[in-house]
This record gives sequence, C-alpha cells and structure tokens, in this order.
Amino acid sequence: MTEVLTRPRTRPGRAAARASLGLAPALVTAVAYVDPGNVATNFSAGSAYGYGLLWVVVGSTAAAGLIQYLSAKLGSCTGRSLTESVASAVGRRARVAYWVQAELVAVATDIAEVVGGAVALKLLFGLPLWAGAVTVAAVSTALLHLRTTRGENAFAVAITVALALIACGFIACAVFAGPTAGGMLSGMRPLLPDGRAAFLASGIFGATVMPHAIYVHSALSRDSGRRLRAGGPSLPGGTADVLSATRRGVVGAMLLAGSINAALLLTAAALPAGAGPLTLEGVHATVGAVLGALPALALALALLVSGLASTAVGTHAGDIAMRDLIRRRVPAGARRLAALAPAVLLLAADLDTTHLLVLSQVGLSLGVPFALVPLIRLTARRSLMGAAVNHWATTAAASLVVAAAVAVNGFLLMDLALG
Repeated sequence: MTEVLTRPRTRPGRAAARASLGLAPALVTAVAYVDPGNVATNFSAGSAYGYGLLWVVVGSTAAAGLIQYLSAKLGSCTGRSLTESVASAVGRRARVAYWVQAELVAVATDIAEVVGGAVALKLLFGLPLWAGAVTVAAVSTALLHLRTTRGENAFAVAITVALALIACGFIACAVFAGPTAGGMLSGMRPLLPDGRAAFLASGIFGATVMPHAIYVHSALSRDSGRRLRAGGPSLPGGTADVLSATRRGVVGAMLLAGSINAALLLTAAALPAGAGPLTLEGVHATVGAVLGALPALALALALLVSGLASTAVGTHAGDIAMRDLIRRRVPAGARRLAALAPAVLLLAADLDTTHLLVLSQVGLSLGVPFALVPLIRLTARRSLMGAAVNHWATTAAASLVVAAAVAVNGFLLMDLALG
C-alpha cells in the first residue's frame, strides 16, 4: 500500500497539535519562496510581460509543493534529512563534492537575500547599500542565535511572524494596484513570447523550486516526525499521522507562498505600462507615484523583512549541509561573514541590484537536480520508506519536475554560451 494509510480518529486538541508539527517546518521553509530574489524576478516578469507569465508562477508553486512534500515526507518518516541520507549512501569524496555544491547554493541564495535587504534599507532610510548589507547580516545572525538559545520553536515562531508581515505587505500592494480578472485569466495561457520571457520564466522556476529549501524542510520535518512518533497525551504517533500532518502543512504553506509571489507579479502587471524601469527602486518609486505612499511603504517593509528572514533560513541550510555531509560546524557569526563578503563585493562593484537578484535566482536552478534526483530515488525506495513509499504517479510527477529543471539548466547554459 503506497501513500494511502488509515489512521484512527483523534480529538480536536490532538489533531491541532499534530497539524502544528506539520505546519511549522513548512512555514519556516516557505520564507525561502518569498525572498528578495523572488521579489525581483516576479516584478521584472510583471513589468516586462504584464500578466503573461502568471502561469509560470502558478506552475512553479505547484511543482515546489510536490517537491517539498517529498522532502518533508523523507525527513518525518525516516528520521533522516536529505543530506543525512545522501551522506550514508555515498563515499567520502562524493560527500565532500555534494557539500561543495550545497554550500554554493547557500551562498547564491544569501547574495540575493542580503542584496534585497540592503535595497530595502536604502529605500526606507537612505542607507548605503554596503551598510544595509552589514545590517541585514547582523539581524539575521541574531535570528539564528535565537534558534540556538531558545530552540526550534522560538525560531519557527519568529519566522512565521515574519512570513505574515511579508504576506500583508505584498498582498496589500496587489490589492491597491487592482489587477483585472481578465488579465489574470489571460496570464494562465502557457506562452513564452520571446527569449527574454524564457529567461525570466527560468528565473521564476529557479526562485521557486530551490535546493536549499529542500535541505531545510527535510531536516525540520525529521525533528517534527520524531516528536510525533514519541506520542504522549496530545500527540498520537504513527506513519498515517505523520503523513497527514505533512500534507496539510505543505499545502497551507505553499498556498500562502504562491499567493505572495502571484501578488508581486500582479502588482507590477497592473501598473501603467512604461511607468518605471525594471528595478526594485523603480518599482518602489512607481508604486509610490501611482498608488500612494502607504503601498510604497508596505512594499519596502515587506522587502526588508523578506531579506532578514530568508537569509536566516539560507544560512541554516548551509549549516545543515556542513553538519550532515562532512560532520563539521562553524559558528553562525563566521558563516554569516563568509556569506556576506560576496554580497558586499558585488554591491561595491555598483552592479544593477535587480539584475543581480534575477541572476542569483537563475543560478539557483543549477543546483536543483542535485537535490531532486536523490530525493525522488530515496522516497521511491520501499525498503527505506515502507508504507510511505511514493505512489508511481507521485514519482512520475516529480520526475517531470526534474526534467523541467534539466531543460531550464540547458537553456540557461546555452543562453550564456551564446551571450
């Protein structure tokens, strides 16, 4: 029997406790899907093509939801994260190589998050970009310190509050912008009018199906699964309970993250054509001029919170990879400094910040197959997953996501080769 399990009826209090353990890891991971790279990519897509790439946002969110479910299922049902499972299956050299690519992914996402937070601080307070980058790094380090001193629950609460603030800010902007129903329906037609649209579509995909989110979700779900199995007066254990909590958590979190990303694109699409350049600063100025000061303030604040929260999650992903794959740990402050250096150097080079953010998300897609291929193989293995093994249709759908990731990577490499 695969993925169809019966479970006993539980009292409302027990059901709520079970659901919370499935939802918390999903909400923490969902912050990775609304980071400044997503903001820049979706705004760029909406500004350049109106509603035309909305179908890419919806499709990428659905694909990410499936992958996050597999990631959470692996961690909660086996008691091992994805990186732990990979480490136990390969030799030392392969572990080190896998760790290197995982760290590069963490650095790439950190660049986007630090740069985005720095831009937000410049918009809000006029801080120089380098000073904003240092501030973002310091605050995110404090968030990680909260996790080490107060535990996972306190960290999850802080990130969930941040996610709620991000949702309020970006969705409010979309409401003020007033996208049309006809435009949204037209945006669901799967069309790519030109090469730049394909480039932005690949950026949206890379900003949504992200490898570091897979690593984090499997590790957080591993810990929640252990608590569920431990049972107790309010937490009935069992595989069916674990899977039920996992499914509900992933669906809820991905619906929220998908709504936020769609709101970003819809806001840009609803603004007057040619009203501003394809930059975060330009979008902010246009929102202020067209919609008013309050939506512009909400946009800048939401961008700041997304940078602060998502960089903490990205750094956590790098820590997980190092601990599981090469069995080493470094202090959070040292890891933040190492990740901060590339972002500060890029900002000092006076590169276009929005283009830099989009490129970072496109680059993230190059790491997707390294996370997806072992994830699918592991969750399709009955000897490992038992009754929670993938249904063949689940494996087939996930394999299509891998094929899409490989196709995106091929397009990007060809695009770079042709200049």
